[in-house]
Amino acid sequence: MLLVCAAVSDGRAIDLLVAERQAVLEEWAAHGNFWQGLGTTTLVRAELAAGREVSPAVVAMLRRAAAESYRYDDAVEVSKLLVEPVLNVGEQWSERVLSDLPSLDEPWRRLVALATTATSAKPNARWEAAGRALIAEIGEEAVRATAQPWLALVGRPRTTVLERTQYGPDLNETFDPYNANAVRGLVWLLSFLPPHPSTARLLGAMVETSLRKVAGIGPRNPKVANACVAALARVEGEAVLAELARLATRVTFKGTLKILDAALEEKAVALGLSREEIEELAVPAYGLSEVGRAVVELGEATAVLAVVGPKAVLSWRSAAGKPVKSVPAAVKRDHAEELKELKASVKDLDKMLTAQAERLDRQFLAQREWAFETWRERYLDHPMVGTIARRLLWTVDGVACGYADGALRDLAGDPVPLGGVVELWHPIGKGTAEVVAWRDWLERHEITQPFKQAHREVYLLTDAERTTRVYSNRFAAHVLRQHQFHSLAAVRGWRNRLRLMVDDSYPPATRDLPGWGLRAEYWVEGDGEDYGSDTTESGSYLRLRTDQVRFYPIGAPQSDAHACGGGYTTPQDVEPVPLADVPALVLSEVLRDVDLFVGVASVGNDPTWQDGGPEGRFREYWTSYGFGELGETAQTRRVLLTTLLPRLAIGGQCAVEDRFLHVKGTRHTYKIHLGSGNIMIEPDNRYLCIVPKSEKADTYLPFEGDRTLAVILSKAMLLAKDTEITDPTILSQL
Repeated sequence: MLLVCAAVSDGRAIDLLVAERQAVLEEWAAHGNFWQGLGTTTLVRAELAAGREVSPAVVAMLRRAAAESYRYDDAVEVSKLLVEPVLNVGEQWSERVLSDLPSLDEPWRRLVALATTATSAKPNARWEAAGRALIAEIGEEAVRATAQPWLALVGRPRTTVLERTQYGPDLNETFDPYNANAVRGLVWLLSFLPPHPSTARLLGAMVETSLRKVAGIGPRNPKVANACVAALARVEGEAVLAELARLATRVTFKGTLKILDAALEEKAVALGLSREEIEELAVPAYGLSEVGRAVVELGEATAVLAVVGPKAVLSWRSAAGKPVKSVPAAVKRDHAEELKELKASVKDLDKMLTAQAERLDRQFLAQREWAFETWRERYLDHPMVGTIARRLLWTVDGVACGYADGALRDLAGDPVPLGGVVELWHPIGKGTAEVVAWRDWLERHEITQPFKQAHREVYLLTDAERTTRVYSNRFAAHVLRQHQFHSLAAVRGWRNRLRLMVDDSYPPATRDLPGWGLRAEYWVEGDGEDYGSDTTESGSYLRLRTDQVRFYPIGAPQSDAHACGGGYTTPQDVEPVPLADVPALVLSEVLRDVDLFVGVASVGNDPTWQDGGPEGRFREYWTSYGFGELGETAQTRRVLLTTLLPRLAIGGQCAVEDRFLHVKGTRHTYKIHLGSGNIMIEPDNRYLCIVPKSEKADTYLPFEGDRTLAVILSKAMLLAKDTEITDPTILSQL
């Protein structure tokens, strides 16, 4: 009836059911997209023909419909009639713009309107000319000072929550597609301004915000992320190089990473440097005046910025030199801008410390060499990178050394001659005595390495792998959480496609090793047959089954397997590389990656899966993995715990035996599996489910990054004082 009345009234005085029509439009506008209400455009046309405006929420709904890939042509035509508001309501950043515009000069309205037309991959000459003209009219600093706070709100929770449909993703977690064009336009405009550190920082943060994963969709808005990277590429300056280099270690989305790589390569060519050198030179000091430390005087107060392990810490001293717990009131009042920049430096340092540690962890396979003076400038004495480099082991002209007591020293504690060629030290090929000696050296100096180096697992060819010859089954027959595996693989430099329960084929997860002319493959397949319980709403498998690890020449055609399983089909004219012919370092590092994937993503690690998951299908696997034989990583934990226990307050209550850390409490004696962290109560091996609330162990560890080790220690400390446990969920099991 509403549609009929709207169609026949055509805006005349006999217009019928106006209130009802508007109520229906508002109801439909509360949903995410146009398809919630067929006939929307008919009702909107009737309102416009009658001389009435439709609400901003209805405008937003139609614009979203017009921006969809499979848009309805009538929605596109009607949306062209709706010029106000200039942005869609419902997002924090757009609401801020709409609130600010009335108090800004008229050119600002034209600038925002221009931004909404940024629908292509990059600005054309006409668009850029219009943008630069508006910037000149408003003023460069005014544009930066106003637009950056707007963009800083992009990605914040919506101000108006859209109702979810029964099927499909939650659109509240994505960007409004119409507003996303305006975001791209404002990002382009920032790239036309003179370089500024705050711009680089903002654009880098927006890349990560835009690539945050949303269930059923993937990255929230790759187009915005790509625009931010392209904008960074157009800007010059140290801060921009640093942000590009940092993002290159963090971004895993293939399309954006390709743009990042191209941007870094272009800047490398322009400066006549290699890509690796660009990444090294791009790291700023972030205000640090010496390795890991800066002292800043702000009036009578003193700020101390220091790097402590993997984190940057900002502390304060009074005029009398005494430590104070919080920022002095005089600093907040008289030095607000300097304080803001200091706090921003802390955040930047934290991000870059993580990025640089990950970059260095990947240098083993790159086999980088540095002339000593170059290395000292870029690593050992660099104000920021030095905090990482001084916790690692190196070889200087073949002599292994570490940094202690203000100098590079060998195992005997003697200073190492300064000069020659520097390389990262790796335990492969080293004797057991040397490796153990360096572990003792690190612990004696209480050095926590940024990643496993002296304690790094080494994976040597086994008799079973000599028998299989061209593949390893060492990490086959595991069940992994697909999305966690996918994320880990990307961080470690592997290419992988999320497997959907569809009629399609997929290649294995692969890692290219260009320096060695090889490609590593890990064969994985989707697990399950029940759409819904074995998949997400969008059809991607929740779990994977694992199979072989293989190596091929880097340019060889790939194998593939059907999405629903059935095994891999390999090209007949391509032979895998025999494992015995794979360099020992390559084999070890690749298998270490795969061990990491299994160790982190296996469902056997989940303490809540004792029932075996859906229909109990994984009970046998969960039990065999959760309490079974130890892999290389768990063996490393076992060795380390035997040396750590005597130093711990609970050491007298603990013992390492076979696969377990045994902990004697008052109520019971417990054993914690060194591979999974799962717990059993002795003597009847009754399972105890404890979901850790913290992964931090309050004790010295010689390396960072082993989450399971931290969980094991935190559980041991809890159980050693089991009479002090107050959690009712745990108490009910004791």
